[in-house]
Amino acid sequence: MINPFKVGDIKSYKKVVLASETAAFEYDDVHPFYSTFALARDAEWSSRLFVLEMKEADEEGIGTFVNVKHLAPALVGEEVVFEAILAEVEKNNIICNITARVKNRIIAEAQTGQKIIKRTKLDELHKSLIKE
Repeated sequence: MINPFKVGDIKSYKKVVLASETAAFEYDDVHPFYSTFALARDAEWSSRLFVLEMKEADEEGIGTFVNVKHLAPALVGEEVVFEAILAEVEKNNIICNITARVKNRIIAEAQTGQKIIKRTKLDELHKSLIKE
């Protein structure tokens, strides 16, 4: 693992909310807004932007947690801007604080954890689980 970053560095990610990202469970549409689970996925992606530059060719990042406080709705077609701030790097663990905005409105605050590990370790874990 390499670390060209310092605490406080920022990565931004922009995305437009799709109709497929509204809240729906099984066959039940809940509401026409950006779902919390889609928002969590995109928050994790914004923090992974750090991991992509930190992992070496024989490594991969794996998520360790996602905490999301969904504060306000976003409509289909609106652009959401995620700002991931590198909060902590301890050994191979990376923690980011994330803010998601639509224009000037904060729609969510999140925190994510990622761990960078060797791909061989991931492969071994996968093989051990599929044998169960």
